[in-house]
Amino acid sequence: MHFMTALTAAWQQRNSLLCVGLDPDPARFPAHLQGRQDAIFEFCKAIVDATADLVCCFKPQIAYFAARGAEDQLEALIEHIHAKHPAIPVILDAKRGDIGSTAEQYAIEAFERFKADAITVNPYMGRDSIDPYLAYPDKGVILLCRTSNPGGSDLQFLEVETPRGRMKLYEHVARTVAEDWNASGNCGLVVGATFPAEIARVRDLTGDMPLLVPGIGAQGGDIAATLAAGRTANGNGLMINSSRAILYAGVKANEGEDFAEAARKVALDTRDAINAHR
Repeated sequence: MHFMTALTAAWQQRNSLLCVGLDPDPARFPAHLQGRQDAIFEFCKAIVDATADLVCCFKPQIAYFAARGAEDQLEALIEHIHAKHPAIPVILDAKRGDIGSTAEQYAIEAFERFKADAITVNPYMGRDSIDPYLAYPDKGVILLCRTSNPGGSDLQFLEVETPRGRMKLYEHVARTVAEDWNASGNCGLVVGATFPAEIARVRDLTGDMPLLVPGIGAQGGDIAATLAAGRTANGNGLMINSSRAILYAGVKANEGEDFAEAARKVALDTRDAINAHR
């Protein structure tokens, strides 16, 4: 199934714009998982199973798996999501960006090895570094545009001359992706919830293109402002990510065998807070 078809269906069927980010940090796991060889898989699997009916997508961050040699657990996790929750697309948060020949390998890794439904990529090496991902027309390609970290302004907010006139660099990225790179209708953009004015600007430039919005929860982004700036006319168009605030809601001092239930409660509250402004 085309990523955008699955995402649209999840928005509607789950009545949710919430994306749960899967950033497993074993140092924060509850005591009963400490020291287990499969701890990362079991922790994430429990979170997934507890929240799957509340989300429009899941977003595992590859660095949290690769840093601990747990790529096999990432493969198993995505396989589990597809088998047990087939209506929920999986975005591999990798932020890849390299020359075309290397990008081809990263695309194979994401879509053929891990079997992700979408991937985050960095557009700042240009179109030839993105083409290998676009060669999978049914897969989502979500490009960094206006990121939620404070240092994003160092480059993304610079004024640049473009064929379309003078504009900020993130605006040029948004227009380029929407008008030149999205022939298969499989592109989206990353725009941080910490910058609602820029979310609104990107929405103006890209129409109904899906936006992946990190920055609520632990990073403090405002839900109401995010929705006002970024939702489409039908109340969709956003994948609003929360990671740490949900994952570790029930883990204190390495305790909490009920961590998944606590995560579900926060996910439910977050989804409902989002829906209150749709």
